Amino acid sequence: MIQYLQNLSFWDWLALATILLILEVFGAGGYLLWIGLAAACVGVLTYLFPALPWVWQFFLFGVLAILTAVVWWRRQRSPLPPSDQPGLNRRGSELLGRRFALHEAIIDGRGKIKAGDSLWLVSGPDLPAGSPVKVVAQEGVVLKVEQDAAREAVR
Repeated sequence: MIQYLQNLSFWDWLALATILLILEVFGAGGYLLWIGLAAACVGVLTYLFPALPWVWQFFLFGVLAILTAVVWWRRQRSPLPPSDQPGLNRRGSELLGRRFALHEAIIDGRGKIKAGDSLWLVSGPDLPAGSPVKVVAQEGVVLKVEQDAAREAVR
């Protein structure tokens, strides 16, 4: 075994990197990606410096595996920059605070409003169709509404 370790070539490291990256594709959750990247880096270093002793190769492999994992962990933990489209993938959030007329009456707490070209399920107090409502919250695909007293007074 020691004889084999003393004769490691860059092909051995690249083969290890390939195996680790293939295993990562099958669902290791990111753990093998960084170890595979470290093996690939050691393979490149072994290609550039073929006389690199096997002890140093394993030392570099260990250091690079830990270093790449720590760098990625820190990057994952860093706060994301603010988005220029904060409402993206939250379709109902842009309706919060807006006023609509009920498209279908709220009966037993459920009804519908029309916002643009879409119908939205709403929950709130029982009201007849055409009543003015204000969107106050969102729970999944259901918007919570309350009767819009400001518009009611204008009527």
